[in-house]
Amino acid sequence: MNDLIKVTTTGEDITLSARELHEFLEINSNFTTWFKRMCEYGFTEQTDFIPILEESNGGRPGTDFEIKLDMAKEIAMIQRSEKGKQARQYFIQVEKDWNSPDKIMERALIIARARVEKLTLETKQQKQIIGELKPKADYTDTILKNKGLVTITQIAKDYGMSAQEMNTKLHDLGVQYKQSGQWLLYSKHHSKGYTHSETVPITRKNGQADITMTTKWTQKGRLFIYDLLKQHGVLPLIEI
Repeated sequence: MNDLIKVTTTGEDITLSARELHEFLEINSNFTTWFKRMCEYGFTEQTDFIPILEESNGGRPGTDFEIKLDMAKEIAMIQRSEKGKQARQYFIQVEKDWNSPDKIMERALIIARARVEKLTLETKQQKQIIGELKPKADYTDTILKNKGLVTITQIAKDYGMSAQEMNTKLHDLGVQYKQSGQWLLYSKHHSKGYTHSETVPITRKNGQADITMTTKWTQKGRLFIYDLLKQHGVLPLIEI
């Protein structure tokens, strides 16, 4: 019974595939028609379910729905069939297991660790931003401030490298390190005016809006990279 229908834990919710539930219940009507009919019982998008685009097999990709456990239990009851009864009993047991003291404690620890990691990352990002704003502006900095920002991809291209190769090179030379998808400068470089952090809006796979931080380089930072790499015998293509 443990693997009757696959369930997934997302944050503090239990969800499952509507298509897999449809298949288990052995519904005669096609999935799209059936799911639309189920939604007429009062289920709403983003509250009870979210649409998920399936991988394409050459044609137009289909749509599945990630539904919450409460919705799945109600759908199972609505079917009024032996399969529906079996699914509902299974979901009730899944919920009991989920709410056991051990599982509650386990989730609490996971959430706590995630929050600590998030706060640690935010602190490091804030330190970099503070360091970027800290240098006293001279004539060169005044001109270059927030102008002519370039990505690591653009800089790497000058050397015939990929962005990944350049980032790895700078990491090996003690310039930066990567955490949660963003390259951050080591503290000794924070206040040099080499980088500028930008907030970029993104959309997660589940449709949730979020933001991420990305690092761009100032012209001063670009010159720093040039001088550093030159010391190690790495020159841009134009100088070879």
